[in-house]
Amino acid sequence: MKRICYIIGASVTEGMYIDRRDGDFIIAADAGLSALEKAGIRADLAVGDFDSLGHVPKFENTVCHPVDKDDTDTALALAEGMKLGFRNFVIYGGLGGRLDHTVANLQNCAGAAEHGAVCWLWGEGNAACTFSDGELRFEAEKKGMVSVFAADRAAGVTLQGLKFPLDNTCLTSTVPLGVSNEFTGVESVIRVTDGTLIVLWNEDAEAFVRRIRKICNEDPSL
Repeated sequence: MKRICYIIGASVTEGMYIDRRDGDFIIAADAGLSALEKAGIRADLAVGDFDSLGHVPKFENTVCHPVDKDDTDTALALAEGMKLGFRNFVIYGGLGGRLDHTVANLQNCAGAAEHGAVCWLWGEGNAACTFSDGELRFEAEKKGMVSVFAADRAAGVTLQGLKFPLDNTCLTSTVPLGVSNEFTGVESVIRVTDGTLIVLWNEDAEAFVRRIRKICNEDPSL
């Protein structure tokens, strides 16, 4: 079973779901520590400048950074998880809230994907996944919209089982060809052979984590 590193951000909303298993790790990014405390969940590590939290926590495992810094708190938490050897990340509060932070989170996760990580983001009922040189599958029962974007330039992009298929196509970050696709009631596959994709869809948090668990256990490419 692959280990998962959960990162809880300051903008996390209600609906967070954590299915902690042996070997998993939970990092609070700044005020994400408060969200975890309210949920009765203990963090393994707290990271950030803690301007959103309002104080540096008296927490035994804390990495404190200056407010004036180049990286977001979520990016710092992601870096800590990578240093600990994790390659599967679930980031709560990564989508929604401030638009600039959402874009920054997607960019940070795309960068992590280029170093072998798979990042799953959730916020306000929206889900996303960033991955490089692999594939993402959805079951036939999945309904709704799905959008596929290239983080930069992605070659060999194939979309099967969706309303608008693609076959070995090149996507770029300047043309949103993959926006607003749809699930069709059959198993669907989103694949890239060279590059990084950002895939977005709608899902509640519990179904989201169950999906991740299933994929991490069954699909060695992710």
